[in-house]
Amino acid sequence: MITGDHKITAMAIAKELGILTNEKEAITGEELEKLSDEELIKRVRGISVYARVSPEHKVRIVRAWQANGEVVAMTGDGVNDAPALKKADIGCAMGIVGTDVAKEAADVILTDDNFATIVSAVEEGRRIYDNIIKTIVFLLATNIGEIVVFFIVMMLTPLLASMYGITSEYLGALIPLIPIQILWVNLVTDSLPALALAVEPAEKGIMNRKPIKNSKGIFTKGITYRLVYQGFMIGILTTVAFMLGLSTTGVTQAEKIQIAQTMAFTVLAFLELVHVFNIRNIKESVFKNNPFRNGKLNLAILVCASLMFIILFIPELREMFRIAKLPSDKTLEVIILSLSPLFIVEIMKLLKINTINE
Repeated sequence: MITGDHKITAMAIAKELGILTNEKEAITGEELEKLSDEELIKRVRGISVYARVSPEHKVRIVRAWQANGEVVAMTGDGVNDAPALKKADIGCAMGIVGTDVAKEAADVILTDDNFATIVSAVEEGRRIYDNIIKTIVFLLATNIGEIVVFFIVMMLTPLLASMYGITSEYLGALIPLIPIQILWVNLVTDSLPALALAVEPAEKGIMNRKPIKNSKGIFTKGITYRLVYQGFMIGILTTVAFMLGLSTTGVTQAEKIQIAQTMAFTVLAFLELVHVFNIRNIKESVFKNNPFRNGKLNLAILVCASLMFIILFIPELREMFRIAKLPSDKTLEVIILSLSPLFIVEIMKLLKINTINE
C-alpha cells in the first residue's frame, strides 16, 4: 500500500486488509527519503506499507521492484500518481474517480473502480496468452508436418519407385499431395480449427500459476519440443499413408499413385482435425477435458469434416481433387492413421516430454 495518509491510518487499514502483519513493514516518506536507491532495492521486499509519500517516492518504489526483476503494476487515481503509473510496467488508473492526467499516463483504465476486476482481467489475459500459444503450436506443427512429408518423399523417390514398381515414366507424378489438395488443407482444415482455438475457455487452475517473466519469449524449450515432435508425427503418419497407398495391388501405376495421394490427403486432413483436441490442453490428457467446452471449435471441426466428406463422395469434386476410390482395407488404414495422434500425444503427455523446460 502506497498512500499519502498518516502512517497510523495507513497501518490500521492495511492490517484490516491483511496487507500488514508487522509494524516494521511500514515506513513513511521521510524514512524512505533517508534510504539510498541501493538500500531501497534491498529492503523493498520487506516493506508492505508506505505512508506520507510524494510522487517521487512512488517512482522510486516502482524502480526498486523493477531492479529486483519483478513486473510492476501500479494503481492510482490522482495527478500525483501519474509519474509512477507511467513508470510501472502496467499502470492502472481508476475510471470513475481518476483524473484525466492519471488516465492518460496509465496503460489500463479500471472503468468500474473495482479492484476485483483486475483479477478477472489477469485471468482473461492468461487465457488469451494460452490460446495464442495453442494456435501457434497447431498451425506451425501442421505446416512442419507438410514440409516433412514432402521432404521424406522427395529424398526417397528413387527408393519408393523401386519398392512399389513405379517406372521412370511416372516418376515425376510421385508426389504426396497435388497443389489443390495442399491449398485445401491450408485454407480449410488448418484455418477454421485455429480460429476456434482462439476462443478456447480458460484452463482449470489458470490463476494458480506463477506469472510469466517478461523476458520469457514464446518459443521456449517446451514449445520447441512440441513443435518438433508433433510436426514430425504429422509428417511421418502422412508419409506412411502415402506408402500404404503405393502398396496397393491389382491397379495401374497411375491409379496406384492416385490412391496414395488420396490416402495422404485424407489422413493429413482428418489427422489435423483429431490433433486439435490434443492442443486444447497442452499438459493434461485429452480424456480429462470436457469435449463440449468449446462449442465453436466443435462446430469448426464439424464443418471441416463435412466439407471433406463432400469432396470425397461427390464425383465432380472427386475428379477436381483427383481423389481415388479407396479399397475397404485402405479405408481402415486411413481411419487408424487419422486417430493415431490422440494416442501418440497421450503417451508424450504421460512421459511429460512435451513440458520439458516449460
